[in-house]
Amino acid sequence: MTGRLVDPAAAPEWLRAVTHTLPSDPNRVNPILNRRPPHGRPVRPASVLVLFGGSVDADPVAVGGLPADADILLTQRASTMRQHSGQIAFPGGAADPEDDGPVDTALREAEEETGLLRSGVRPLATLPEIFIPPSGFDVTPVLAYWHDPSPVGVVDAAEAERVVRVPVRDLIDPDNRFQVRHRAGYQGPAFEVDGMLVWGFTAGVLAGLFAVSGWELDWDHRDVRDLDVTLTRIATGVGEEGER
Repeated sequence: MTGRLVDPAAAPEWLRAVTHTLPSDPNRVNPILNRRPPHGRPVRPASVLVLFGGSVDADPVAVGGLPADADILLTQRASTMRQHSGQIAFPGGAADPEDDGPVDTALREAEEETGLLRSGVRPLATLPEIFIPPSGFDVTPVLAYWHDPSPVGVVDAAEAERVVRVPVRDLIDPDNRFQVRHRAGYQGPAFEVDGMLVWGFTAGVLAGLFAVSGWELDWDHRDVRDLDVTLTRIATGVGEEGER
């Protein structure tokens, strides 16, 4: 599968690489990118909005031209949800029959979850679908640029506990990057920012995009930490720094 450009001309120069190049895994630490449904397994279509905000103009002195104010919209799922409770996620969800494709699904879900005005969002491209085994969703990430940001926040506490715009420079800071290992065997990239642990699907998509962005800084992908220990430390402030 390949990504599909929606409106490539609408991408600021500093977003061109992630818009025109498929996510990559040069260090072979990102199993998320290659997740496809087993043959014959029914799937449920879904979309998420990978929404970048920031100045239109690239920063001429920054790596990859990344503007100082570049950010990305994330949510924290409600702890009461049946699946993926409490996890950090892109806004998004299951497709409705009335949706006009994955871009419409992503925009509708983001509007419902965060209150953003979809008129201020420019869809740029869609990435190949990624299968989520626990839920059976086949998720299309929709890359977009927030050319006219609107206020956002928690709309329904039953769905999200937090809505936040996270600076991209915090995410690519090598001090905030490592891998996590789940007791069930999963291991993959993670980010610790603003009192949150971003891991799993969301971290996999971000890591794949950063690898081709031109913004990425070298980080220690050999630093592997226990997922449960890390989550407990972030939630309580008590625990080990990590396990290698």
